[in-house]
Amino acid sequence: MTETQLREQICLLAKSMFDRGLTGGSTGNISARTEDGGLLVSPTGTSFGRLDPARLSRFDAKGQLVGGDPPTKEMPLHTAFYDTRSTAGAVVHLHSCHSVAWSMMPDADEDNFLPPLTPYAIMKLGKVKLLPFFIPGDPAMGEAVRGLAGKRSAVMLANHGPVVAGKDVEAACNAIEELEDTARLAMLMRGYDARALSPEQVQNLVAKFDVEWD
Repeated sequence: MTETQLREQICLLAKSMFDRGLTGGSTGNISARTEDGGLLVSPTGTSFGRLDPARLSRFDAKGQLVGGDPPTKEMPLHTAFYDTRSTAGAVVHLHSCHSVAWSMMPDADEDNFLPPLTPYAIMKLGKVKLLPFFIPGDPAMGEAVRGLAGKRSAVMLANHGPVVAGKDVEAACNAIEELEDTARLAMLMRGYDARALSPEQVQNLVAKFDVEWD
């Protein structure tokens, strides 16, 4: 994929998520690795529904901004994933409603945020770490991700939104949508005696699909 194609793909997928209400206003941010080891990043204060491929923030392989508009203030989150996960080719952060709602529940599991309701979140995300609340833009968010030592591909920022790293932009977007769908199911099933996957079923999925499950 050329850089021009990557720029267009970032904007296309971001608009798709915006159009379907997965993040609104000027919330959310997205980034992807370029072939030369640099980054393309959504600029600060921009809407996922109106990203301009030509104005994406462009970083070189040394982490220096070399083109485009100023980047999102959540850059520490993105660089933390890239620096600790060699497989990360893209990072997406949304303010998706149901995942944020689930993060407010008093019984949300900090080590394994999503209940095992379907196989797909397990397969695409592994265990999702619930992190505490941080002021938006606080570099401490990036430090919290670094503290996981690359063992998680996804985190949930309490009262804020999910952040997911994937091998490429499409994989990261698919995974974060699965996170939101599972949180929505959890909210829908809250108060019911829903049948979740059993521990044995979860372990079978982990083994069959080689899921990171530390």
